[in-house]
Amino acid sequence: MEDASTCLTGSAQAASAAATIWVLDDPARDRSGAALAIAERLGLPFRRVPLAASWLAPLGRLAPRGARFGLPPALEQAAAPRLVIGAGGRSAGAALWLKRHTGSRLVHCMRPGPRAGGFDLLVVGWHDHPPARANVLPVLGELSRLSPLRLRQAGRAWAERLVHLPHPRVALFVGGPAFASEMPPALAHGLGRQVATLARRAGGAVLAATGPRTGREATEALAAALGACPHMLHRYGEPGEHPHAAMLALADAVVVTADSAPALSEACATSAPVYVALPELAGARQRRLVASFIAAGQVRRLGHSLTAWARAPLDEATRVAQDIGARFAADLPQGGTD
Repeated sequence: MEDASTCLTGSAQAASAAATIWVLDDPARDRSGAALAIAERLGLPFRRVPLAASWLAPLGRLAPRGARFGLPPALEQAAAPRLVIGAGGRSAGAALWLKRHTGSRLVHCMRPGPRAGGFDLLVVGWHDHPPARANVLPVLGELSRLSPLRLRQAGRAWAERLVHLPHPRVALFVGGPAFASEMPPALAHGLGRQVATLARRAGGAVLAATGPRTGREATEALAAALGACPHMLHRYGEPGEHPHAAMLALADAVVVTADSAPALSEACATSAPVYVALPELAGARQRRLVASFIAAGQVRRLGHSLTAWARAPLDEATRVAQDIGARFAADLPQGGTD
């Protein structure tokens, strides 16, 4: 078990030693983003607690009261948390164990199954059919750490590197089939050609990136389709900094394939028009998510133009943090969310 890490660095680490907010960090499943997004928006010191197998397994079984599993060594002397934030199934058991032994409030992202009643607040996407209960807060899409501040910082960091690409710039995020390892190259080529045509017709450029399910052949097919248009293509797995946030910050329009719930949610954090493409790549859950975004006026299906429309940038993590501040004000230190 590694030392519990903190969201703060330098002189701020001392303040985090007494942090009363814990985020259950599950890097093996990459499920911690939603929990971290909430904690960051709260504006209070918090402690990241990695879910190591050495203590996750017994906690996940919800051992009977009195069983001596205890906390990881790094946390044995830590002040008991007042608020524990987690996401995904693996953290649910650990959170309930902590509540049993410390009395902490629990906030959980995604449905935890039959143990839902043990949580003080459940944050569930509309696409997952949240039940109408007092401890359930429905949200649109998936919570993102991509705050307005992070977008501005990424845009400033990459502005000079992309200055040669003309406006309007179309950011294109290409994923892959929800239940397969790679995208058919013909689909990638067709989408690349469609987006490149729209950008070139307006005198602009394409900022494209592929994902882990795109595959090498589909990536090369996409590259070939973009060739006649000014563009940047970031291939999945390339070394160096990923330009994802910068592409969003500097884009005049965004196109996302329908299979990627996180990418679509992050695209809606911008003020640019967002379009969804290749619905055939999506599974049932992704189709429900796309439908919820369309119904809310946040996205439109990709067609033959990139016309802008009025919509507010999406920041559901801030809304959740504000709800937590109102619900649990007595359990949180002063100076939380505005």
